[in-house]
Amino acid sequence: MPSRLFSLIALLCLAAPLQAQQEKPDRFQIFGGYSFLSNSLNGVPGSQHPLNGWDTSVAFSQWHNLRFKIDVAGYRGTNAGTPQNTYSILGGAQFSKRIGRETIFADGLAGDGGANLHWPGPSLTGQTVSFVSFLGGGLDTRISRRIAFRVDGGYQYSYFALNTKALVPYRVPGLPVNFGRISTGLMFKF
Repeated sequence: MPSRLFSLIALLCLAAPLQAQQEKPDRFQIFGGYSFLSNSLNGVPGSQHPLNGWDTSVAFSQWHNLRFKIDVAGYRGTNAGTPQNTYSILGGAQFSKRIGRETIFADGLAGDGGANLHWPGPSLTGQTVSFVSFLGGGLDTRISRRIAFRVDGGYQYSYFALNTKALVPYRVPGLPVNFGRISTGLMFKF
């Protein structure tokens, strides 16, 4: 009898700390940091320069490890003497799985992208709006209970073309539509 009583007391004493270690899922995740795009919009073969910029996102409450996510990114650079200013506004799903201190996740996003009017060259005009999609994933490494360091990347598709006098977009062979994207920064949980 004393050994059973001792076991019961020990179990009750250990149950409280074990329950306290289980955290409630965070309602919001806010990310902000540096981003790298593998090519510029007018990066035809022989003239390919990456663009640097920023990336920020908000992910909402999870349901079965699935969150709705809004992602906004902007890039600046120069290629072939022409300024490249582009941005994207995307929305979609993020699936995440926690493994110890790390959380791995996968993203599927789609939305609109924009660019400056003269991105093809000084005397040419290009489309300023395009469909953009992003498929990727990443890793969050926990720094504290509310802060994590995030690294993510993936494949981005966008389709910008030249404007013509006939108001029909003209696709120059070799203009990139497939991009690689890498972002890193801090993610805050609320």
